[in-house]
Amino acid sequence: MINFLLRRIAFAAFALVGATLLTFSLSRAAGDPRYLYAQEGGYGITQERWDALGEELGLDKPIIWQYAVWLGNILRGNWQDSLLDRKSVFEKVVTSLPATLKLAASSFLFATIVGVPLGVLSAVRRGSIVDMIGRGFALFGQALPVFWVAIMLILLFSVRLKWLPTGTLGEGLFPWKYFILPTITLGWIAAASYLRLVRSAMLEILDSEFIKLARAKGVSTNTVIWKHGFRNALIAPLTFSALLLTGFITGAVVTESIFAINGLGRLAFGSIQDNDFPVMVAVVMVFTTFYVVMNFMTDMLYAFIDPRIRYA
Repeated sequence: MINFLLRRIAFAAFALVGATLLTFSLSRAAGDPRYLYAQEGGYGITQERWDALGEELGLDKPIIWQYAVWLGNILRGNWQDSLLDRKSVFEKVVTSLPATLKLAASSFLFATIVGVPLGVLSAVRRGSIVDMIGRGFALFGQALPVFWVAIMLILLFSVRLKWLPTGTLGEGLFPWKYFILPTITLGWIAAASYLRLVRSAMLEILDSEFIKLARAKGVSTNTVIWKHGFRNALIAPLTFSALLLTGFITGAVVTESIFAINGLGRLAFGSIQDNDFPVMVAVVMVFTTFYVVMNFMTDMLYAFIDPRIRYA
């Protein structure tokens, strides 16, 4: 178990270092990064500021030293200033992160509560009307574009029925009315994927010999389904759940844009539109860190679910 843990920590560290090297290489591919701070024509920055930026970024040193300086600034939270409004990039990310985390948590909860039970029920009642409804839910969830679902939900529940607000996340700790539409928009496709994965895994497990043996020994149906069946079918949904939660955090650009939510997705989209490179670099590093951490946590959960991994 210790060897398994150490290997996973080493892989996670290697992935983070590789991501920083790639991001740094892209930041230098366009030439001298100081030009990003100059306005059109090169008249937006003084010579003194130009030289100071060169020293701050280590541009007078070898490329390895420049990478070390850049990485040190990232680790200290010195992520430079936005090119658009000269505000701290670190503060922009910290300000945008809570909204994205709240939306990701609510969407993840919705996808898990809806998708997993429907997947189990669809597998247990294979070929029934319940199975057909579940598969229809999965089909529409994965076929309908996210932007279309968001617009239709706003049109129906906000414009026509006037039951729910059209956008933002409201004020306070958890104003639930504001979360309903963006949560369904972001979580439907994930719930559909959960349903398909759980159904497929459960069908394979329920047709296994040890399930037939358990039934022959008189084990109750609930025990067969949840203890013997669902537990052994958890590996595929568990893998997807880690990527799913990270995908909510990093891929909510459309949802946050339509519902006017000031999160990381909307910040990333705005930085691309404005060519605000420091913000783009910061968001990429945050997204990469989330992916690496969630994959590491998934590997740890594997060790508890599958005993064979503990001694690998």
